[in-house]
Amino acid sequence: MKPYIAVHMMSSLDGRSLTDGWRLPFVFGLYEETAAQFKADGWICGRVTMQEVSHGEDYPKGLAKGAVPRTDHFVDRTASQYAISIDPHGRVAWKSNTALKSHVVEVVTEGVTDDYLAYLRSINVSYMFGGKSEIDLAKVIQTLAAELGVKKLIVEGGSRISGAFVKEGLVDEVSVLIIPLVDGRSEHPSSFEIAMDEWQAPAYLKLTSVDKLEHGAVWLRYSTAQQVT
Repeated sequence: MKPYIAVHMMSSLDGRSLTDGWRLPFVFGLYEETAAQFKADGWICGRVTMQEVSHGEDYPKGLAKGAVPRTDHFVDRTASQYAISIDPHGRVAWKSNTALKSHVVEVVTEGVTDDYLAYLRSINVSYMFGGKSEIDLAKVIQTLAAELGVKKLIVEGGSRISGAFVKEGLVDEVSVLIIPLVDGRSEHPSSFEIAMDEWQAPAYLKLTSVDKLEHGAVWLRYSTAQQVT
């Protein structure tokens, strides 16, 4: 059974999602407070975001003494929450198997190096294979449900991974925390990014709630078109 999936983003009034230069001390606390209301079993981020979370730059090489089987490896099947890293080529250098009090699950492709898998095993990080050379998100969430009992997931960025979940039709809810500022930097990504050669049509949504929060922020929640009756 597919888990309930909510994409939870924070953006400026002009839809920018990178927060560097936002000199507002409340933004991250407000984002975490709203994210916590989902009571999700796991949160998902892409490689770039997870590299910021891990605070690691590289991992030791030469740990693999031979070929490591391309089979899923789950260390903790009863964690209260999972940090799920979509990292096709195995580049996130975790320092431990915990991120923000959540057990780490690396999602990689079969093309990842044996050394990286051996490294994850050495620090008790769980990992699973999302495909041979590309990540199949539908397969990933099915495995998380079947193997770890995950019933609700929250996608927290970046814009590429959020866009990918929407494009694949896997999202049940879109949640956007609007911060009262105009960013204005055209080179910064929007909350959702889909490559032009992959774009097919807009994702139509139905507004379910609007909450005015402190500091002038607004929290918008939408259901996706599949749920509209």
